[in-house]
Formats: sequence, C-alpha cells, structure tokens
Amino acid sequence: MKNLLCAVMLTSPLFFSATVFADDAQLLRDTLISTASLKADFKQTVTDVNQKVIQTGSGVFALAHPNQFYWHLTAPDESQIVADGKDLWIYNPFAEEVVIMDFAEAINASPIALLVHRDDATWSQYSVTKKQDCYGIKPKAIDAGIVTVNVCFKDSQLAKFNVLDDKGNLSQFDLSNQQAISTDDKSLFKFVLPENVDVDDQRRQTTH
Repeated sequence: MKNLLCAVMLTSPLFFSATVFADDAQLLRDTLISTASLKADFKQTVTDVNQKVIQTGSGVFALAHPNQFYWHLTAPDESQIVADGKDLWIYNPFAEEVVIMDFAEAINASPIALLVHRDDATWSQYSVTKKQDCYGIKPKAIDAGIVTVNVCFKDSQLAKFNVLDDKGNLSQFDLSNQQAISTDDKSLFKFVLPENVDVDDQRRQTTH
C-alpha cells in the first residue's frame, strides 16, 4: 500500500500527447464521480519480475468519497488499511502493530488513493492514459515506488485493478459482488484501535 496535465500549441506533437492525457484524466474522474461509493470482495495475485506467483490472497475492499478507504486482507494472512477521511490506519495483527499516517501520505504511497480523491492539486501529480475500458495512472515523481496503476471498468463499474511497483512486482486484484455502500457499511471507515498493540504514529500534526 505504501508507495495530469498541461497544454501548449495544437500543432505540436507534444501538445497532442498532453491533450490525450488531460482528456483521459477527465474521463477517469467523471467515471469515478459515478462511483461515489463501492464495496466488493477481491482476489489478489502478486507476481514478481519473472512473472512467478509469489502471493495470493482475498478479502474485502470498500471506498467512499471523500477520502474514505477500507482494505481488509483476510487470507492467507490478515492485514487491514482504513482511511477515515483524515487519517490512514495500517494494521498488522501478526506483528501487533498499527501505523498511522496523514491521508495525504496515502496519496504519495499509491495512486490507487486517487479513487477517493477529487482535488486538482492531487491529480496534477499523475498522468493518465486510457486504453479501452482501462486507465493507466502514473506518478510524475520518479521516486514514487509505484511505476503504474491500472484500473478497469465494466459497464461503468470498477471491475479490477493492478499495481506495478519499482521492483517489478505486479499485484492484480479482481473484484466481485460490487455494491454501493450501505448505512451499516459506513462503520468500515472508522478504525477501532485494538488493545495491546504497538502504535507508530507518523502523522505530521502533533495533536490528535
């Protein structure tokens, strides 16, 4: 988890490329607006640079605008990521540790956070290209840790996405049982700190 655009002259080939990026970014943002909230099951497959499967898993994924995110890997090992709109909580039950970050740092950690972010300043940090029903999102910073994220839709519904990191590892996620967030589901975005865990608070603010 851890780890668009400009215009110049129409006659320039560079302008054509930048225009495509800008249009594609707007198309993605428009599509995401229609997906204001989502809850789904996911299956995860991670392959290394040699395309060897190094991890599989499954769990529950949810998001809601603005800036709410829920990620619960239930197998083979449990882990949990919760963004409540302000803070990001990363819980590792095996290590009995919770890391807390500002939500803005989640954007830096992975472009997938764009799914619940709307502001222009954040989106300007990424370039977006569309190919059929999928969008490739690339951070402009060369040291982002994430090379690209691809998100794919079917009938305007988020169907799958993958994340390629700078080590060549590709994490692929297939979604199923998609549905809008219910009133009861809103509790997913409120992290309850377990007892007897180590807390690593990395938030920039000093009072919480």
